[in-house]
Amino acid sequence: MPTNQLTIKHEISLEGIGLHTGKTVKITFLPAPVDFGVKFSRTDVENSPVIEADVDNVVDVSRGTTIGKNGTTISTIEHLMAAITGAGIDNLKVEVNGPEIPILDGSSKIFSETLISVGLKSQEKEKLIIEIDSPIEFYDPEKDARLIALPSDRYKLTVMIDYQSNTLGNQYAHLNNIEHFQEEFASSRTFCFLHEIEALFKNNLIRGGSLDNAIVIVDKKVSEEELDRISGLFNQKKIEIKEEGILSNVDLIHPNEPARHKLLDVVGDLSLVGYNFKAEIIASKPGHKANIDFAKKIKNHIKEKLKNKKVTIPKYDPNKKPIYDISYIEKSLPHKYPFLLVDKIIDISEKHVVGIKNVTFNEEFFQGHFPNNPVMPGVLQLEALAQTGGILVLNTVENPQDYDTYFLMIDKAKFKTKVVPGDTLILKLELLSPIRRGICEMKGTAFVGNKIASEANLVAQIVRKEKL
Repeated sequence: MPTNQLTIKHEISLEGIGLHTGKTVKITFLPAPVDFGVKFSRTDVENSPVIEADVDNVVDVSRGTTIGKNGTTISTIEHLMAAITGAGIDNLKVEVNGPEIPILDGSSKIFSETLISVGLKSQEKEKLIIEIDSPIEFYDPEKDARLIALPSDRYKLTVMIDYQSNTLGNQYAHLNNIEHFQEEFASSRTFCFLHEIEALFKNNLIRGGSLDNAIVIVDKKVSEEELDRISGLFNQKKIEIKEEGILSNVDLIHPNEPARHKLLDVVGDLSLVGYNFKAEIIASKPGHKANIDFAKKIKNHIKEKLKNKKVTIPKYDPNKKPIYDISYIEKSLPHKYPFLLVDKIIDISEKHVVGIKNVTFNEEFFQGHFPNNPVMPGVLQLEALAQTGGILVLNTVENPQDYDTYFLMIDKAKFKTKVVPGDTLILKLELLSPIRRGICEMKGTAFVGNKIASEANLVAQIVRKEKL
């Protein structure tokens, strides 16, 4: 699986019938920038409202997974989401001109083939993949559904189903690597029991259903009259019951195709966690409600893990000779007194840099910020971080004195501790993506002692001076 985020190379569309609405729907897939995620846009609604593919936006799980926001909904997204996950796509905009994703052949196959046909584009930022490091368990006593996430070196999934049906029996399916999804699971179609069909029709559902997009399982004795009535509902000629207890409309692709489809559903529903994660998932008797409740537990676990992630504070030994002293920094950076805010560099590699700023009462900005209460402005803390990051990016070119560095963007800035005269700022910058065309995207953290003073994501660019 690629380590960088992926989107599709070109826009592409497809059309199909919604399973429950019976309406023709057009879907357009569009490339999206890094960290965009998967978002749906209802183009048939005024202002084309956007709904993020996120478990927090799930509003219904009765006959599929439906997401909604501010009164606008999109239903039956699970097969498409499974295809997106199986392809490894991180960023995608999905425009839909109706309230439901088309059922197509009842599987993820056509979605997968459509997305992969336009090619996948590697983007300039690594995937964030969270390791599940402790068991997460969910149990629904009403449905006897149990789902467990265990630590693993990759995403893998086992599903077991038991409908207490003599025809269907107990079935099992296993996905050892998500990269095998398209080949082994994407073509597995949805299924239902024959006795459910008329009830679904009476409740104004499966209006777009046909005997071409579902496996119909017969686990009870059925009269010829009842079979004829079902044939009429679908405008089909004579249908029969095969020896294995399914209607004669389709042949099974795999002996355990129903279990494989349930696994497909779990992949699609768990994609709504919103994070790539490594875990071994074991699911017994899963369904959309259990899947979504479990996805919420996983998301909460990941959010806590990220929130409590230990910050590694660089060690600063003032007795140790710096890698770059103030003389080198002054020659390398375009900044000069009184705006040079890095005194020395104590650590540097291809992916990170650590600098030091000794804050003294003689700093000119303390005259006005604030009299009798000197506090270093947060914006200057960010400037110090950016200058330290400038050393990192200038370290990649020859004759760094021939270049200037410029801010392009500040994002997610937070200020947590006051910085006052006498403090020593430890300035740590880590690359968020490889340096390309002189553009450097970094995570910056400024420490005072063992406390975070400020942090932000910074983007800077170096430009050769003679090009100005």
